Amino acid sequence: MKHAALINRHSSFLLLIDIQQRLAPAIADSQAIIERNSWLLQVAAELDVPAIVTEQYPQGLGHTVSELTELVKAAEVMEKTHFSAFAEDDIATCLKALKRPQVILTGTETHVCVLQTALDMQAAGFQIFVVADAVGSRNSTNKELALQRMRDAGCVVVSSEMVAFEWLQQSATDEFRHISKTYIR
Repeated sequence: MKHAALINRHSSFLLLIDIQQRLAPAIADSQAIIERNSWLLQVAAELDVPAIVTEQYPQGLGHTVSELTELVKAAEVMEKTHFSAFAEDDIATCLKALKRPQVILTGTETHVCVLQTALDMQAAGFQIFVVADAVGSRNSTNKELALQRMRDAGCVVVSSEMVAFEWLQQSATDEFRHISKTYIR
């Protein structure tokens, strides 16, 4: 029997929050965060894990950063104005329709949109996994406080590699060898 805190690729989806053109340059370590999100989007696509991308008021903050543009074409991109993505009726409906209770949550800003989305989705019964190396804020104190607050509220804080290895579950498969060779080295 598997522990309930393990991520299952058949029960999870990736939710990437607001990594946008005009916001990303202000985020601490933005390039590393963009790279981790790119990596997660690619691994998710390889393993048929659905990905949903949100954009906070793109008329003002721009669209998803160019480094992720090709990767998000395969994902559903949804606009929002609420800080919590789950407060948007169309996004909430879309996420519920996936019928996958585990949310792999990434993006910016950790202490605003990621936090509010995590807490709202947790209240709705989702199990939240916040990917610490794939979220960011303009200042690291806000990021750390938000991660601690989400952890205190019952969200699980993980790394991007934890997500990939839990999606894979074992090493004795061609799938693992491919993912390992292509993405993990």
